[in-house]
Amino acid sequence: MSFPLVRNRRLRSSAALRNMVREHTVTLDDLLYPIFVTHGTNIKEEISSMPGVYHFSLDRLEEEIREIVGLGLPAIVLFGVPHEKDAHASSAYDPNGIVQQASRLIKTWAPELLIVADTCLCQFTDHGHCGVVHYDEAKGRAEVLNDASLDLLVKTAVSQAEAGADIIAPSNMMDGFVYAIRQGLDEAGYEQVPIMSYSVKYASSFYGPFREAAHSTPQFGDRKTYQMDPANVREALREAESDVAEGADMLMVKPALAYMDVVRALRENFNLPLVVYNVSGEYSLVKAAAMQGWVDEKSIVMETMTGFKRAGADMIITYFAKDIARWLRN
Repeated sequence: MSFPLVRNRRLRSSAALRNMVREHTVTLDDLLYPIFVTHGTNIKEEISSMPGVYHFSLDRLEEEIREIVGLGLPAIVLFGVPHEKDAHASSAYDPNGIVQQASRLIKTWAPELLIVADTCLCQFTDHGHCGVVHYDEAKGRAEVLNDASLDLLVKTAVSQAEAGADIIAPSNMMDGFVYAIRQGLDEAGYEQVPIMSYSVKYASSFYGPFREAAHSTPQFGDRKTYQMDPANVREALREAESDVAEGADMLMVKPALAYMDVVRALRENFNLPLVVYNVSGEYSLVKAAAMQGWVDEKSIVMETMTGFKRAGADMIITYFAKDIARWLRN
């Protein structure tokens, strides 16, 4: 059948009808909000390239947590900015490290709020890479060692779980990182703590503002030997398949906006919950355009979030989470 019997506009004639037939919706339960915690006192410092996003010292963190809980957001992703760095990221797995201290405090203020601990080393190393760096004399260059890095990641994950993290989210892209962390958590008695794996993390230009926020810019080279080539989709499926086999509980695609085809590919091939990370560059582009009056911020953000859900995402990590929570209430 076709026109005039079929008139597709019939189901668009009113807001109530459009709402009834809507295929995908964004809810508070879909959202995770990233937070940056740092040492010092009385710090609430806006990140210059990310308007509305702040560094918080521990003595200013409670006000932010209370606001998040009051808005009804279910989860945060916790990033630490340490005051001391070294070649082996020792502050990442220090029981009194910044993430560990923040986790314990948050659990006293809001025990029901889920803490997702970002498990990486780049912001804790003095070289800015996500693992142990070794200079290979024969090759004449520095390399990030895979297996030696796994040992540090396991120590970090276990220390985060001990401090109260509800979910471990390793973002380092070392081979075998899910298996190593799963084994380490289980041996430490944290077999019930799930792993949200950054399964498909591309070597993307959209990370620029985050590197300012986390003070994690590499001091030499780049991360292309461990993060993925943006041109590859089949490789993304191999990465995700490895993580599923190694015991991941959730998969992630990062960044999100330029990689919705990858999100769809993972959704069609795997049954685990799927997370997307609406990263800093995506956030800052919209904020900058909105501040110039070039786009309607609410409309473009909600359209983007709906796009993530339509592509197959179950959860969205986004710096817009607090804004979205307010918009959904009105």
